[in-house]
Amino acid sequence: MGAAISLSLVGSAARATPPDPGVFGTVIWQQTVGGTDYTLREVHLPPHTDTGWHFHDGNLYATVKSGTLSHFDATCESDGVYPTRSFVFEPGGPGNVHIGRNLGDTEVVLEVLYVLPKGSPFSEDAPNPGCDFE
Repeated sequence: MGAAISLSLVGSAARATPPDPGVFGTVIWQQTVGGTDYTLREVHLPPHTDTGWHFHDGNLYATVKSGTLSHFDATCESDGVYPTRSFVFEPGGPGNVHIGRNLGDTEVVLEVLYVLPKGSPFSEDAPNPGCDFE
């Protein structure tokens, strides 16, 4: 998962929304089989940060190790609230733009399995679809 702070539109062109400062991931394990990269990462979202709007080129499977992840889709609606020990699935493709937010005071830690086409980045930044979470 990536993260972001810029949640606005600039003029008529939308701006990509990279992760908030302090959001980071560490690779635990990685293997390529055929044309698919399998990567296990631990992703950290400090309190009151987000992943930024993004999508993935393949599917993600995650477990919330601590905190509560709030997840929103491109319609600006919540599509899940995931407390500790919850499972999260994110389908791949540019039609699945989303943002993960830590609205709480406890760090969110995710264990994430990325199943991506070989050589793909972990996420692709996307512009804010017009959501105002302030």
